[in-house]
Amino acid sequence: MEQGGTQDGGEAVALRIEIAGRPIGHVRRRLRVVPHGLDAILTGGEADLPPSGCDGWLLRSVPAARLPALGNAMTGWLLAVRQHYPRHYIPMEQAGFDDWWQGFSAKTRSTLSRKARRLADRFDGGFTVHAYSSADEVAEFMSVAAALSGRTYQERLMQAGLPAGGADVAQAVAAAGQGHVRAFLLFAEGRAIAYLYLPVEEDVLVYAHLGYDPDFADLSPGTVLHVEAMRRLYAEGRFRAFDFTEGDGAHKAQFGRASVACADVLLLRPSLRNRAALGTMRAIDGLAAGAKRLLDRAGLRARVKALIRR
Repeated sequence: MEQGGTQDGGEAVALRIEIAGRPIGHVRRRLRVVPHGLDAILTGGEADLPPSGCDGWLLRSVPAARLPALGNAMTGWLLAVRQHYPRHYIPMEQAGFDDWWQGFSAKTRSTLSRKARRLADRFDGGFTVHAYSSADEVAEFMSVAAALSGRTYQERLMQAGLPAGGADVAQAVAAAGQGHVRAFLLFAEGRAIAYLYLPVEEDVLVYAHLGYDPDFADLSPGTVLHVEAMRRLYAEGRFRAFDFTEGDGAHKAQFGRASVACADVLLLRPSLRNRAALGTMRAIDGLAAGAKRLLDRAGLRARVKALIRR
């Protein structure tokens, strides 16, 4: 979901219509976007609902248990759940890296270790991981990672690469100056092939951007980098949690250690224009869900997903 600048009527939000994770179109509305942070989700607190935008609200990561009460409280509005997902996270206060590592099955630990060895064996001198946290370091990180991000499937297919415009870099550098950024690059033979960018909010690490060079996708450099980053993050001993934010995914489920059932919810004014837009989105969502079921039955979903990413 893409967002524009904020005006009195809310933010200009482009609600993606997707098939297999690839956008095929957008429905644009002016909405107030209301995120639910991890602390609010875990403590049962509710995000404040500001005055609506011209068309309504987009509520991100509403705990699923609150949906009935939300529907009862917002009678007269069009309520549509855009997606259900577990919000994965890693509690970090009472555990160390070894505890987190042991949370993987023995088979998964062996697979992750083998991936690291395969990556190291592919290059003369193996690979190295560099950490960035100060303002000067993050400025350097943004310069290197921006070039790599442009090659990733996240950028090419989903327009979800690392934001690296002038304002984005300035914001990242300023946040780093306050100690609110952790970033990592994986290098092999002097070339950056994977990056991980993590803002820090109230001692919670936020999983914002992970990407890797598609030329080395078979070596899983993003996965290897994330394991090494977790080792260093635990060593700092200052973070309460690692928040995988909105949406589900195999990587989030594998690396996370707990989750809360959540949903993204649209609350729209009951106009004919909005009813038509919801009808279109629901129809395409239904077709996509049906296609997924067919591919799952045929055992082809993973193969088709890999082809789309290429």
